[in-house]
Amino acid sequence: MKPVPIGTIGRCERVATEDQLASKIDPSLAAVLSTPAMIAMMELAAMDAMRQFLEPGEGSVGMAIEVQHTAATPPGHLVRAEAEVTKCEGRRLEFNVRAFDEREQIGAGTHRRAVLDSAKFNERIKVKMKN
Repeated sequence: MKPVPIGTIGRCERVATEDQLASKIDPSLAAVLSTPAMIAMMELAAMDAMRQFLEPGEGSVGMAIEVQHTAATPPGHLVRAEAEVTKCEGRRLEFNVRAFDEREQIGAGTHRRAVLDSAKFNERIKVKMKN
């Protein structure tokens, strides 16, 4: 992995679709963007921030995320997630993450990712699947 400059920003934009709603997880929940869908967009934004710094054969995995989901987003609204690199220690990166819909900020927090050798990682998963 090439050094990732502090302040590098990644983004992910999507329209909130029916399959991303909390009510899709459980019909008793509200028909608004689910927290897992918001978190997925934050992870994709972090991956976008680091993508250009990965060497061939490298990938990344999420290690931790702590976010607050502070506002509801109805289906059909455009959602934008942003991730800013705040720390880079070896193969571990930390990000400030935020998400917005068309009207307001809907969530914020921190996220950590680790860079890995994709072939070695996939081999470990194969071994785990056999046991």
